[in-house]
Amino acid sequence: MASSRGEFSSRLGFILAAAGSAVGLGNIWGFPTQTATNGGAAFVLVYLILAFCLAYPAFMAELVIGRYGQANAVTSMQKMSRHMWQKRFAFIVGFGGVICAGLILSFYGIIAGWMMSYAVEPAANLLGMQSVSDWVITQGHVRNILFAAVFMFLTIFIIRKGVEQGIEKWSKRLMPALIGLLILLILYVITLDGATDGLRAYLQPDMSRVFEPDLLISALGQAFFSLSLGTSVMVIYGSYISKKENLVKLGAQVTLIDVTIAFMAGLLIIPAMYVAQHQGVQIFAADGSLISGPSMVFAVLPSLFEGMGAIGLFVGFAFFVLMSIAALTSSISMLEGPVSYAVERHNLERKKATTLIGLIIFAMSVVIIFNLDFMLDLVAMIATEYGQPIIAMLCCVFVGWIWNRNDMLAEIKQGNPEVESSLFWKVWPWYTKFVCPAAILMVFIHSL
Repeated sequence: MASSRGEFSSRLGFILAAAGSAVGLGNIWGFPTQTATNGGAAFVLVYLILAFCLAYPAFMAELVIGRYGQANAVTSMQKMSRHMWQKRFAFIVGFGGVICAGLILSFYGIIAGWMMSYAVEPAANLLGMQSVSDWVITQGHVRNILFAAVFMFLTIFIIRKGVEQGIEKWSKRLMPALIGLLILLILYVITLDGATDGLRAYLQPDMSRVFEPDLLISALGQAFFSLSLGTSVMVIYGSYISKKENLVKLGAQVTLIDVTIAFMAGLLIIPAMYVAQHQGVQIFAADGSLISGPSMVFAVLPSLFEGMGAIGLFVGFAFFVLMSIAALTSSISMLEGPVSYAVERHNLERKKATTLIGLIIFAMSVVIIFNLDFMLDLVAMIATEYGQPIIAMLCCVFVGWIWNRNDMLAEIKQGNPEVESSLFWKVWPWYTKFVCPAAILMVFIHSL
């Protein structure tokens, strides 16, 4: 079945695709914002610990479900089920993940469109097209719909090509470009006046804040969100992994890349904020909170780039191209979830299913655009604060409480025959059964 469905042709292909899904705006935009809001280096320290101690086990649960089932999220979990009630439960959880992915993509495409428009703005300035430059960064229905449509077209184009020629091929192109741009921007920003203060805030933790409840919950939520948990994405990607591969090692490598790029994003954004502050841009309120919050990337950073003079046009262009690439590597995975479900459960041809579902999600984006003031935050809250934690928790419940332990071990031993005697096997089943569901439930309760 794997050959007819397609699978990743190499270990590197999967690692870059899965890391690309995990490394999106949640890492390069969300993580630095959360860091600046929640105590700087203290948040970074807690995030790194929780990413490996709690998010990685949950991430592994979704990968193992997918490779065992060799199918979409619904079918994979139903294969694990022994009783009718379990199969019905599996449908609810699997289909819930598909819906969650679609909801996220509907608002994600709008924000990604803004990133693309802000990349066009400095390019238009360089070409002397002032009217275009002003228009692309001015909120308006036509501008928002146009750029959301361009972004969705790119996403549909890649997914129509399938696993190897679409997801894997473009992940191998986009991820190195993303990492290269990120490194170049970091090297440039840390040379500017004020960057040293940002590095100090980012790298020197105030240990007295490490156990603050809000900081702990925010770090845990960021760790789960940044790994694309609870959206059926990693179940799907897991189903495209060869049975010969070592899942434990692959999962650890993807988690490491994800947190490394999040950390690198902080090395760019936090010093950039302090550089902007050094140039007279107000970043923090009197109580120490961020003035711009989530909109910081559009409110603060363009002011920083303007203050750099001519070089700021090139830096601004590179930064927003970076953000657009990060968004695209995530969006292709979010579209793959609903598409794989439609192809395998309803026998639709891949290209037709991709175009149809992509257009439906884009139509949802248009509805949000016409009701932007309340629908953007509402859909984001439903999908990321409620949907993702619940689905991620229920996936852990499936692995920890419903799946036969011997079948689980047999699946993991494929590609890793010595796993039974490893520390991973001694700890991971217990984590998925008790610790991960409890931790995710904590995040969910805190969001209520």
